[in-house]
Amino acid sequence: MSSNIKSAVEAMALPFLEENGFELVDVEYVKEGSNRFLRVYVDKEGGIDIDDCGRISEYLSEKLDENDPIPDAYFLEVSSPGAERPLKKPEDFIKAVGKHVYVTTYEPIEKKKEYEGLLVHCDDTALTIREGKKEFVVPREKIASARLAVVF
Repeated sequence: MSSNIKSAVEAMALPFLEENGFELVDVEYVKEGSNRFLRVYVDKEGGIDIDDCGRISEYLSEKLDENDPIPDAYFLEVSSPGAERPLKKPEDFIKAVGKHVYVTTYEPIEKKKEYEGLLVHCDDTALTIREGKKEFVVPREKIASARLAVVF
């Protein structure tokens, strides 16, 4: 996705979201088959419901029509990030300490590229993930993706 589209959508959405107690989790603009989708993931304390998504969708549709930052036809989807929400911003990682996470890296660290376990520590430089009795320190710059993980 063009970072310009993401930035434009974030700039339009943030004032409304923050004013109404929502958190912008992520924005993605993707092509699937012949269709394009603008997906906006939002959350709030206690979770969001269908009415929240509807309100946000109406607001964003109006703003997107006014500003028209996307040249192609697309479908707008507003939803919760789900139980396995992505961890992208520094504050996402801080909130995830003490929770189960799944992290992949760009290159192997201790012969592994995938880590799933309890996030026991995070700072500006690294995460510490406990898998069973072993702890792995994963440098932040080596993280390809990170999300919360549901344990069954």
